[in-house]
Amino acid sequence: MLSILGVGFGLAGAVGGSIGAGILRTPGLVAAQLGNGPLILAAWALGGLYVLLGALAVAELGAAMPRAGGWTVYARRALGDQAGFAVGWIDWVGHCAGLAWVVVTIGAYTSALVPAIPLNGSAIALVVLLLFALIQLIGLEAGSLSQQLLSLVKALAFLALIGACLLLSPGHGPELAGAGGPCAPGGLSALVIAAVFALQAVITTYDGWQSPIYFAEEFSAPEKEVPRSLIGGLVVVIGLVLLVNLALLKVLPLAELAASDLPLADAARTLFGPLSGQVILVLALISSLGLVNTSIMCAPRILFSLSRDGLFPGAFALVRPSGTPVNALAATTLLTGLLVLFADFNRLLGVASLLYVLLYLAGMVSMLVLRWKEPELPRPFRAPGGAWAASIVALGSLAFLGAAALNDRTNSLLALALIVLSLPLKWLQRRRDVSSPGGA
Repeated sequence: MLSILGVGFGLAGAVGGSIGAGILRTPGLVAAQLGNGPLILAAWALGGLYVLLGALAVAELGAAMPRAGGWTVYARRALGDQAGFAVGWIDWVGHCAGLAWVVVTIGAYTSALVPAIPLNGSAIALVVLLLFALIQLIGLEAGSLSQQLLSLVKALAFLALIGACLLLSPGHGPELAGAGGPCAPGGLSALVIAAVFALQAVITTYDGWQSPIYFAEEFSAPEKEVPRSLIGGLVVVIGLVLLVNLALLKVLPLAELAASDLPLADAARTLFGPLSGQVILVLALISSLGLVNTSIMCAPRILFSLSRDGLFPGAFALVRPSGTPVNALAATTLLTGLLVLFADFNRLLGVASLLYVLLYLAGMVSMLVLRWKEPELPRPFRAPGGAWAASIVALGSLAFLGAAALNDRTNSLLALALIVLSLPLKWLQRRRDVSSPGGA
């Protein structure tokens, strides 16, 4: 692998992986649960702090083990080959599922923005997927440049809308006073339940901040640049998210915000009138394109890592001189294309959200186990309060998974089935290695 990336790419990866279509929708969900301006901002700040604790722990892992592949690298080192394979398998499938959803969303947005285009949504999605795969095929430098440009445009677009909300609001004033709302009548217990559901939406919106770890060995100085990318990128994301919510509270009455499926669209309608639909579609497209680039860069590196470590067929460890794991990219593009054509996306996203939380849990457990098993492991970055931070995030992940098991049994069982499927897949790979020439 090439080692040419810097903090600029790392920051772009964290921003590009986090800020997407979710922020267009989730502020209304959080407002509906809490119904109170200060509580809404507090939930987004608390969720950001929770994710930041996780980022500190992951920064320690990434600096100590600067290898491409992400979570699978840490799970294999801490918990063994089977855990490393299972984590890598669900991470790759989860990335492909998320990538398929994003390109399908782009197809829908493009059809709405340009009704005369002679392609349906699925065809547009496949064209976008192939276009970004070709960019990655050119090489790591092309992927890095496209990520930095897309993330910069995305950040500027959101800042422009935030500025418009804060400066052009028609005198409504921020909804930062006043209690009541959905959580008030039931007292403290109702507030706790509402807060749990609100925080689930908040943490899901922040997801994607961990993107730099998939490229750890491709940074020129990973022991410094991986922590800076993770923590700096997440601080930027938290700042943008808080500003978005502050702007929405200024433009929209609280009741309207809580009832809105797309609050940024409603805010744009207030500010721009008939042009609001086009403004939000353009913003959604810009956000989604950055997510596509991030995902199609990350996912092949998971397969590359599994293959290089002997946990997947060796062909997927092939890397072109330009830095692209070419066979892993082809497999990622193929699976994503099949999901675009045949997947039930409501089901797919429900399963993928559970897989992402499982990955966080695996990362935190890996960090704690390695602190115990390998205290001598060089750690260029040591997370402040690392064990406590990792434990808090692990407990939060367990609580999320427990709530999902009780309230979303179908998706929980499907996620479990994907994990169980890793057992025979790993066995088949081991058998193939033993039976091949030179096998044990």
